[in-house]
Amino acid sequence: MASIFTQIIQGKLPCYKIHEDELTFSFLALDQVNLGHTLVIPKREINSWLEVPAEIYTQIHLNSQKIGQAIQAATQCPRVGQIVAGFEVPHYHLHLIPAWSIPDLNFSRAKRHSDEEMKKVQKAIQDQLKLV
Repeated sequence: MASIFTQIIQGKLPCYKIHEDELTFSFLALDQVNLGHTLVIPKREINSWLEVPAEIYTQIHLNSQKIGQAIQAATQCPRVGQIVAGFEVPHYHLHLIPAWSIPDLNFSRAKRHSDEEMKKVQKAIQDQLKLV
């Protein structure tokens, strides 16, 4: 069975999409550690970052740097943390989390936000991404 992320890529499940290209897809995490928390994933279902082919891994990280800059500008945070945990979904995903301090990267802080808040931060990040 396809992972939840593959279903999102295929349009079978909704998401707040941030960016898409031939190899990667990015969208806001459903449970936001901090508002603007974005996932960058390969379109190909790959279980672990240790298994990601170099071309896809490179594209994920090139995109994550641009998206991270957009998140930083949109949220006015001093840092955007990167975390690869890999336990929640068996599909490699890189977390980009706006942060003001180390405790801001704690997943126990994750919570759902209103559709209005999610759309607002999605638009702010996408608008900034056009400038990067």
